[in-house]
Amino acid sequence: MTCTSTIFPIFINFLLLLSQIEGKKTQFVTCGSVIKLFNTDYKVRLHSHDVKYGSGSGQQSVTGTEVQEDVNSHWVIKAATGKICSRGEPIGCGSVIRLEHVSTKKNLHSHHFPSPLSSNQEISAYGDNSGEGDTGDHWTVICKGDSWLRDDSIMLKHMDTDVYLSVTGRSYGRPINGQLEVVGVTSPSSSHWQAAEGLFIHPSDFQVKSHSYAHTEL
Repeated sequence: MTCTSTIFPIFINFLLLLSQIEGKKTQFVTCGSVIKLFNTDYKVRLHSHDVKYGSGSGQQSVTGTEVQEDVNSHWVIKAATGKICSRGEPIGCGSVIRLEHVSTKKNLHSHHFPSPLSSNQEISAYGDNSGEGDTGDHWTVICKGDSWLRDDSIMLKHMDTDVYLSVTGRSYGRPINGQLEVVGVTSPSSSHWQAAEGLFIHPSDFQVKSHSYAHTEL
């Protein structure tokens, strides 16, 4: 185990502790925030890890886990490839985003490969050089109103293939024993997600001209 892999979970947990102490309530999910996504249908968090699929694309696997504290369930919200969103800017309903897995720097991805357990569409983590991938990393945020609210249930629709990010309820064996299969489906079944724990970035109420200060919170 490297020093970096040991320090990183401690650093994340330290930031989460600070966010509890100094955090300030914001109602929006925003660009640059580091969040966990909770599937409200199966009660699992979107998860990835340095374990590759043994079939399909052979890319890094994406699953659902019931373990709330797992640091490998953190994702940072980014703009689409070649686009820029300001840190703290609310994510609008209908926006196209990327979700970068914090631990491995790969993006939530999909493509026309069958998933391992149910033969739905495979969901993987893909990309190199700190999250540089392709258009298969683009997801449309489907929500009510103008912006993604933290308490709202949303859906994520894959831009290239028009599938919804979903969970089947089927569980894997070793080496990811008990974790649930995450897939893409053509109809929005078990496709409801909510922002759970995380570091929510938002501008300060005390803005000076065009400059803003970012707070974090749990």
